[in-house]
Amino acid sequence: MSAVTRAARIVDDYLVGWVALAVLAGLAVPELGAVTALSTPILAAMVGSVSLTLSAGAFRAVDRRALAVALVAQTGMVLAAFAVARLLGLGPALTVGFVVLGAVTPELVTPVMTELADGDTALASAVLVLVGLGSVGLVPGAVTVLVGDAVAFDTSRIVRGLALAVVLPMAAAVGLRSRFTERVARYDDLYPSVAAGLVVVIIGGVTAANAALLRAGGSRLAAVVAGALALNVAGYAAGWFAGSPFDRPARIATTLSVGMRDFAVAAALVVGAGFPPTAALPAVAFGVVELVTSAGLARWFRRDG
Repeated sequence: MSAVTRAARIVDDYLVGWVALAVLAGLAVPELGAVTALSTPILAAMVGSVSLTLSAGAFRAVDRRALAVALVAQTGMVLAAFAVARLLGLGPALTVGFVVLGAVTPELVTPVMTELADGDTALASAVLVLVGLGSVGLVPGAVTVLVGDAVAFDTSRIVRGLALAVVLPMAAAVGLRSRFTERVARYDDLYPSVAAGLVVVIIGGVTAANAALLRAGGSRLAAVVAGALALNVAGYAAGWFAGSPFDRPARIATTLSVGMRDFAVAAALVVGAGFPPTAALPAVAFGVVELVTSAGLARWFRRDG
């Protein structure tokens, strides 16, 4: 085993711990918030890395009905996130954070997690790509309709950020995979690890930018954590019940695709779009919650199957 492979395995096996360390580092060293100035290129590299594992050919075998149901449930997470924020009585900035979290792509490593859970990896990949492409319209549209003028923002910055950091690297990576399949596939084991490392970097930076708010803690932080847990569990439940007409692998893929939100994308996006720093708190809280719950759920699916 090469040194690079060993390093990648350490990142993957202890990702929850690395994210926790990044949060602690951000709290201890607020200067790390300077990383957020590079949020768009970091996000583009993260999306591109994972997207190199996605093959256009694999999508042809996907059950179109299961895909349609998964996409409907996925889109419904926007309303679920908004409802969570309203029920908790959160302010406009935190509400924006939850809405963006509900509108972004599933977690970029959802196909990998689906594979570990013996689910339909092709279905999870198809959902990831289509939601990524659709996010250019869904994210700014959801913020505009659900939050409106409560928080000042420039729609063009959101669209530009999504195009540069999500759509273009995803399209380029899938194109490279299709054109140079064997060459790209040699490093399939490393791409998710690269993305995971970048997740740690962006979460540390966003935490540092919000260090003062996190240190203050209090009822607001407790409410955000409770909301993140509620949204995560609601997503798993919605995906599980929405996938009930289909076989177990498809149901597992739908459950994970809907319940796992890409917290790093959400965090980088709200920072890059110029929203108040507070808007990134839901993504930070969700990241810690999701990493724990998704790992446990994948193990349970594999053992129960």
